[in-house]
Amino acid sequence: MTFETMGLAPRLTARLAEQNITTATPIQTEAIPHAMKGRDVMGLAQTGTGKTLAFGLPLVHTLNARGVKPAPRHAHGLILAPTRELARQIFDTMVGLTRGSHMKVALVVGGGSINRQVETMKRGSDLLIATPGRLIDLLDRKAVQLGATRFLVLDEADQMLDMGFIHALRQIAPLLPKERQTMLFSATMPKLMADLSRDYLKDPVRVEVARPGVAADKIDQSVYFVAQPDKLGLLSKLLSQKGNARSLVFARTKHGAERLMKQLEKDGFNAGSIHGNKSQGQRDRALKALKTGEIDVLVATDVAARGIDIDGISHVYNFDLPNVAENYVHRIGRTARAGASGRAIAFCSSEETSELRAIQKLLGADIAVAGGTPWEALRAPSKTTRPQKSRRRSGNRGGKQMKRAA
Repeated sequence: MTFETMGLAPRLTARLAEQNITTATPIQTEAIPHAMKGRDVMGLAQTGTGKTLAFGLPLVHTLNARGVKPAPRHAHGLILAPTRELARQIFDTMVGLTRGSHMKVALVVGGGSINRQVETMKRGSDLLIATPGRLIDLLDRKAVQLGATRFLVLDEADQMLDMGFIHALRQIAPLLPKERQTMLFSATMPKLMADLSRDYLKDPVRVEVARPGVAADKIDQSVYFVAQPDKLGLLSKLLSQKGNARSLVFARTKHGAERLMKQLEKDGFNAGSIHGNKSQGQRDRALKALKTGEIDVLVATDVAARGIDIDGISHVYNFDLPNVAENYVHRIGRTARAGASGRAIAFCSSEETSELRAIQKLLGADIAVAGGTPWEALRAPSKTTRPQKSRRRSGNRGGKQMKRAA
């Protein structure tokens, strides 16, 4: 389906054409017509399938058609995202869609100057993109009012819940009018999110274009069984073999990510890092460096990397397997975006076998073994070794066993 047949304003389709976006993705084809009719929408689709435009296009179309100027400190539409990076990505997309119109788009996230954000909201905003924590900070300061916010979008809602934002959502949602349009988009559907949709969506249309938790078809997945101390050597070897292609490497902790980045730099790689201990400026510079080719390896944690949308990430390395299986899907979704192909390579130490089993259960399939011997196979008894005969027999098959020698 093309965007012209969806009833979108010609100005919007022209903006898409400027970006060579002419054909809608499945999630856009399914979600946009319902959203244009004012229905609440619950969209389930894996990462990299175009969810931002699926809610952004009908939202911008509707707000632009209303033509109502926002009052000071008020916002007509609110998009909540779990991380600064994802919020900024959405902001950039919305600015592109509204260019040349009267619409004002504002960004409110942690890591930036809160005073500057207070000043921005004094003028009001047609569309406000925010992270929950910083939005609550501004609400507490009376710098933002949500009484006229008739449109609410929760993007990457599953990750929002994983990061503990459920309490923030319960503070924010009651401040919006009951009569509103709400859209919720996610890659997975945990039980808590199903409860959330019942609480905040009214008779929603459920749009599902891929089974939640399933990785993109164009991602070539593989796993290496490797001892934890040997992971760095294997990573360096694989990075050397692939040349200067852009790669994303996931570590489990902030300190682990920073340490791994420095070790890669010592090995001669152009590497950067992005995690919770980095300032917003440092995180923005690292992303820009990856986009421009100044670095070709970015080491990240789950929280910091959510929302990274950079063309040409060819490889995703799970240096540490995630504790939550769904995060594996989010991680590898940073490659093979917008129809491209990519590779996802996981390293599994002996301590991570339970994490690997959980991931494969979620995927519904085993990940191909690229190297090493599965740890469970190493622990299993050899079929060629005869079991040693016991030197003792039980005194009575139906009674108690004989006591062991002291």
